[in-house]
Amino acid sequence: MRHDVRLERNGIRLVPLGDEHSDALFALVDDEMWANMGSMVPRSVSDMRSWVATSHVTEGRWSFAVIGPDGQVRGSTSLYEWEDRVRRVEIGYTFYGRAWWGGTTNPTCKLLMLQQAFDVWDARRVALRADARNARSIGAIRRLGAVPEGVLRHHRIGTDGEPADTAYFSILPDEWPAVRSGLLARLEG
Repeated sequence: MRHDVRLERNGIRLVPLGDEHSDALFALVDDEMWANMGSMVPRSVSDMRSWVATSHVTEGRWSFAVIGPDGQVRGSTSLYEWEDRVRRVEIGYTFYGRAWWGGTTNPTCKLLMLQQAFDVWDARRVALRADARNARSIGAIRRLGAVPEGVLRHHRIGTDGEPADTAYFSILPDEWPAVRSGLLARLEG
């Protein structure tokens, strides 16, 4: 879905994902970092352009390029599967170049997207999920303060062609203030 939502904090900008980001995004991808994503590893800039184009035709998905203070593309992330009647959304399709793993990029992006979901859209639920084998992503989701909900067994097919389990987490409105405080403390400390 094409959109005009732009979010910014501490020089990190989330801008609508476009074809113009494809070359830089492709340069960040390697097999190990893409492992356990929900789609095949992009093997060319053309593949990345197709991945970006798919985000534009997916209803209820706000896809962003993550841009650092220096203007460099650091990765991509999305708000997706917005359900208006239930007022729920998911955060995902997230990847960053290795240079930004473990720093402030991910917590900044999550803070911005959670603020959009809870404070602007009045969401009643924000979910996050990861391949159950992806300990790094699950650790990052837990550090946000998201509540584990369980594992959906054989929920999808992994990039290796085998059935894969999905670990689900969520944040509800009454949990959001503590999550926000935790993220702000991480970013300010």
